[in-house]
Amino acid sequence: MSKQEFTSLYDDALSLLKQLIGIPSFSKEEQGTAIALQQFLNSRNILSKRCINNVWAVNKHFDSNKPTILLNSHHDTVKPNKDYTLDPFTALEKDGKLYGLGSNDAGASLVSLLAVFLHFYDRDDLKYNLVFAASAEEEISGNKGIEALLPELGKIDFAIVGEPTKMEMAIAEKGLMVVDCICKGKSGHAARDEGDNAIYKAMNCLGWFKNYTFSKTSPLLGPVKMTVTMINAGTQHNMVPAECHFTVDIRINECYTHEEILETIRQHVHCDVEARSMRLRSSSISLEHPIIKSGMQAGLKYYGSLTLSDKALMPFPALKMGPGDSARSHTADEFIYTDEIREGINTYIEVLNKIL
Repeated sequence: MSKQEFTSLYDDALSLLKQLIGIPSFSKEEQGTAIALQQFLNSRNILSKRCINNVWAVNKHFDSNKPTILLNSHHDTVKPNKDYTLDPFTALEKDGKLYGLGSNDAGASLVSLLAVFLHFYDRDDLKYNLVFAASAEEEISGNKGIEALLPELGKIDFAIVGEPTKMEMAIAEKGLMVVDCICKGKSGHAARDEGDNAIYKAMNCLGWFKNYTFSKTSPLLGPVKMTVTMINAGTQHNMVPAECHFTVDIRINECYTHEEILETIRQHVHCDVEARSMRLRSSSISLEHPIIKSGMQAGLKYYGSLTLSDKALMPFPALKMGPGDSARSHTADEFIYTDEIREGINTYIEVLNKIL
């Protein structure tokens, strides 16, 4: 690739990211950025399609007889937190940084993967097809995001999921299960020896969640982690509460299924336990996979990620990798270094060149 072509790809990616920052795109409200992405693709004579607020396109010489690589990132954002000192919807480039909501998570990955898609779009000698997909509702793991889009895309052999990983290869992810628990007692007057206090009953359950350790630890993802994150009981100061509700966030390694974790919980705690969902499974891609081998040949590090992405909803091998730093995600005055976008485009192309 010539220096001129790379500069053009980078300039277009940076310009698009600035445009996207200026369009509010909270989860379930991504209509504006979906339109902008389609306009960007259409302006380059690339036919784009849309499913709800998901936008995708395929390479010019798509061949159904070839395997297919999905290049995916999301264009929804969380809402800006109260500590912002800058306008979250104004793209500000200063001192090598681009500030703005969604710049790091995951706008930089999105525009870098789109630049890569443009780079390979016209090639008629590729060993793989390429599908670029900008998905919605990633930040809330919604069912109208990548989960709704995948049936429209046809057979996918593997994916690169763009998220801020400092261009290190996240080859595994912990799964997530949220459980709601109810400890039941009996109401009574607080001034008399009446009732059965549900809060006191819940204390034993809370202690179990705090102290229990699952025996199997993953070399990449570590142990299963359970955290009580919400609790609610009582309606007035002089009434013993009949129920205590609490919620537990559980991050699951690949050593256990969601069903096994849930069964263990129910065996040990004396309360009603219900899982909200079992969709978000732990996932991994083999070190022997061609894309991982290519990344290692390029000198990239690999690790197991404790955070979720759309990778959790993909029923095929997927690598999570992108420019930026996960530690900046959802922080006030979010930013991406512009050099990280350059590095992202260059590294994606280098890794894919070895297999395409």
